[in-house]
Amino acid sequence: MNVHPTIISAISEDGSLYPVEKLKAHSDGLFHLAVSIFVFDGDHLLIQKRAASKYHCGGLWANTCCSHPYWDEPIDSCARRRLREELGFNVPLSRRRVVEYSADVGNGLHEHEKVTMYIGTADRATLEIQPDIREVEETRWITCEELHAEIANHPEHFTPWFRIYAERYPDLIF
Repeated sequence: MNVHPTIISAISEDGSLYPVEKLKAHSDGLFHLAVSIFVFDGDHLLIQKRAASKYHCGGLWANTCCSHPYWDEPIDSCARRRLREELGFNVPLSRRRVVEYSADVGNGLHEHEKVTMYIGTADRATLEIQPDIREVEETRWITCEELHAEIANHPEHFTPWFRIYAERYPDLIF
């Protein structure tokens, strides 16, 4: 596992934030901040297949982009930064709801996140997607109905958090 240490924001029981190394947050199942981005073109959602080399959930399909803000990084800045870093484009993002979830992500790692959800729109006919191959293996556009059918038939092809989001918000309306 080739992971560079990244300091992110963990959340203590009293709600205050403290710095923690990202891999420690996942190995110890610490509650921490995250972002999830959903870019739509009409009824189609852009999803990504995580690079096989990722330290967890490699080769699985996820929403457009997910990440963790660096320690003391504004959450909106993180969302914009990671969309650009992972997929090579920018679109205006609208902050939506904040959700919490907890899930085993394999390899002895556990996500316990307070996630700020973002929605963006794009025209898939003109959007230039330039994925960072260290992060993203593949992208595609999918309708909500197609997504639910694929998750029902092959849940193992999708990340745990994406399955949780699809179950909690079946219309992908955040």
